[in-house]
Amino acid sequence: MLRTITIGSCVSIQGQYVRDLPDGRTVIRVGEREFVGFAVMPRAA
Repeated sequence: MLRTITIGSCVSIQGQYVRDLPDGRTVIRVGEREFVGFAVMPRAA
């Protein structure tokens, strides 16, 4: 499943979902690297 996270105030990264951390952040994998940030919530239509 793909997820999008934000790192800092301007950078967004999309990758394969790995896990959620206890502090509310999400881990995703892009290639062999893992990134940690806050999940982007989908907008209501």
